[in-house]
Amino acid sequence: MKQLILLILLVSSLLGAKSIILTQNDVKNINESYYKKAIYLRLLEYIKLKKKVKDFELIKKLNYVNTFYNRILPVLDSQKYKVDDHWATPKEFLIQGNGDCEDYAIAKYFTLLEVGVPKDKLFFSIVKVRGETNYHMVLLYIENKTSMPLVMDNLSFKILPFDKRKRLEPKVIFNENIAYKLKNKKIEKRVKIDWGKVNKWELLLDRVYNKNE
Repeated sequence: MKQLILLILLVSSLLGAKSIILTQNDVKNINESYYKKAIYLRLLEYIKLKKKVKDFELIKKLNYVNTFYNRILPVLDSQKYKVDDHWATPKEFLIQGNGDCEDYAIAKYFTLLEVGVPKDKLFFSIVKVRGETNYHMVLLYIENKTSMPLVMDNLSFKILPFDKRKRLEPKVIFNENIAYKLKNKKIEKRVKIDWGKVNKWELLLDRVYNKNE
């Protein structure tokens, strides 16, 4: 099974998609893991998912990808990485087999790009959940600037319009090209995000696109 997974992952990359590619070090670490079988099964299911949904209509793609990743168990960064906020790459998330809210959103984003969803219609949203103290991250699909975003959230298997998610209060949305402030949960105006001393988004993109992490 390992050889099959490696071959399919390599073919996917040669076809032009920004897919997950296992390095020799990745394979070594997986083979030494107590959870080796579960990791390879998860990677195989990831490959099957992309093949299955590639020609689906949009909402069906969103639902299948959202459901696939939501089946992965959550864990706090403070427990897993001993830091307050770690943004895992899709490969890291699939190999580790658990993660925090931003890890789900990131993995869904890159998988949806692979199956043909336009990059300019996908946005990450930093939100507050009413009654909770910590910030939360979800992935949005936005057809155009006047449409209501659809929410992909690891807290829900249902993909609903943003205005139906009453407990979510958006602070900002962003993707690889632009960031916006929302009003009544629709795009209002362009903004620039102050990431502080460490731009976690740029670091994540570098790890995915340039370092194959």
